[in-house]
Amino acid sequence: MKALVYQGPAKKDWIEKDKPAIDKPTDAIVRITRTTICGTDLHILKGDVPAVTEGRTLGHEGVGIVESVGDAVANFKPGDAVLISCVTSCGKCPNCKRQLYAHCSDGGWILGHLIDGTQAEYVRIPHADNSLYPIPEGADEEALVMLSDIMPTGFEIGVLAGRVKPGDTMAIVGAGPIGMATLLTAQFYSPGRIIMIDTDPNRLEVARQFGATETLQVGADDVIARIMEMTDGQGVDVAVEAVGVPATFDTCQKIVSAGGNIANVGVHGKPVELHIEELWIKNINISMGLVCTNTTPMLLKTLQSGKVDPARLITHRFSLDRILDAYEVFGNAAREKAMKVILTA
Repeated sequence: MKALVYQGPAKKDWIEKDKPAIDKPTDAIVRITRTTICGTDLHILKGDVPAVTEGRTLGHEGVGIVESVGDAVANFKPGDAVLISCVTSCGKCPNCKRQLYAHCSDGGWILGHLIDGTQAEYVRIPHADNSLYPIPEGADEEALVMLSDIMPTGFEIGVLAGRVKPGDTMAIVGAGPIGMATLLTAQFYSPGRIIMIDTDPNRLEVARQFGATETLQVGADDVIARIMEMTDGQGVDVAVEAVGVPATFDTCQKIVSAGGNIANVGVHGKPVELHIEELWIKNINISMGLVCTNTTPMLLKTLQSGKVDPARLITHRFSLDRILDAYEVFGNAAREKAMKVILTA
């Protein structure tokens, strides 16, 4: 089979690789029909995730068709159409019992990280019964790819951890896919204002189309001063960091109100400076973490009901064998006006 393989920092290639096989009775082999590229994959290619070793197939999102299952798999059979969760969970360990699937003792985020991932023609899914979801009949498979990772990530780590409430003023720093997923799912809770902050005017215009009430362009606006002016000097109730660089986390520290929440969603490859000398007196909460995907069943229902349409995030489509072209586009998102790409096998 063909797979997109990490060859070291800044190196990748679409090469021939052995097709995966059942390794444990709880495994399933899935033929990929659609997958995508995540910002985390770009962080890996920058060398920000040293646990990813040379030779690893990247990718942790996708939908496909079950080709074979191990003897212990009860919920799926060959021919079933499935959504692949970015997080693998055994469903039995102490953390899984608490729905902390990201910290499963035999799983977590392993696809495209510690084991071969979904940017390939086939992928092995450990603990298939708990790590796959049946695709509802008639569902938009392209939209479902967004439920592998970015939608639950934006919702769980941005909205829920950020404690968004009706009437809140929130700011999302970063209008990339994760920031947009946070924007879409924040609207479940009817915040009064959603201010989107980014360097890219095109993305800010898209954010307005997706429900942002106001936008600020880094470079053109003095973001900190404008936020304080817009909030009568109070700051925002919820500040969501959705980029993963020190400057954007620092912005969140400066704009959060007393009693507010900073929700860090971005993947950071470098340390940030925590201004505890200013924040300790403000009664704020800071949260961060890896998505657990325990909200995926709920998000599937919202997709089916039409309450949220994550397919709106898709801007570019490629065949799977053009994945190197897709990386070029996704890696130059501002130039290409790219949000999410879909790769179809």
